Amino acid sequence: MKRILLIIAGWLCVGLATLGVILPVLPTTPFLLLAAWCFSRSSKRFHYWLLYRSWFGPYLRYWQTYHAMPKGAKPKAILVILITFAISLWLVSMLWVRILLLIILVCLLIFMWRLPVNDQQEVPCEK
Repeated sequence: MKRILLIIAGWLCVGLATLGVILPVLPTTPFLLLAAWCFSRSSKRFHYWLLYRSWFGPYLRYWQTYHAMPKGAKPKAILVILITFAISLWLVSMLWVRILLLIILVCLLIFMWRLPVNDQQEVPCEK
């Protein structure tokens, strides 16, 4: 029963992480890390898929190896965050939602600024 719940939670986290790529308020990275944790304790097959077959795999393997972001990933992530939040702020007309989005944006940018960056270019691929 525990295994099934962890698999369901893992897939839910993968789905939320995928939505987080598009939606500015939903974070991607924490959901991916949680999905990897759930799959590592419930299904070797799904854990392998997440690390080696999914679109997120190289970034997860890089984080597991170096506990840092690749050199070029941080500016790209910050740019995507700024663009998606700018679109959201432009589309939203309610003042309190705009203020909430700005607070979330500032917190997210502070978080991104503090993440370590590693100069290693290769993404580990050992299985």
